[in-house]
Amino acid sequence: MDFHEILGYLAAFLTTASFLPQVYKTWKTKSTEGLSLSMYTIFFTGIVCWLVYGIYLNSLPIILANTITGVSAFLLIVMKLKFK
Repeated sequence: MDFHEILGYLAAFLTTASFLPQVYKTWKTKSTEGLSLSMYTIFFTGIVCWLVYGIYLNSLPIILANTITGVSAFLLIVMKLKFK
């Protein structure tokens, strides 16, 4: 594994991990007042595009990060709609 691949995995971990506290807090409090539905919808669409791109490149860091981040963003969208 070379430096660039390690950097990719680190970036994937950090960006993915940054979403998890928001998902947990929203799930625990059932409050989505501070979340923008349009922002998360646009963000989720971008994540899906990154995922397709990662699959095209066969880049595991891109695939892993965007799969987990996509699921997290999707959960926030679902909670935003459910906990109105």
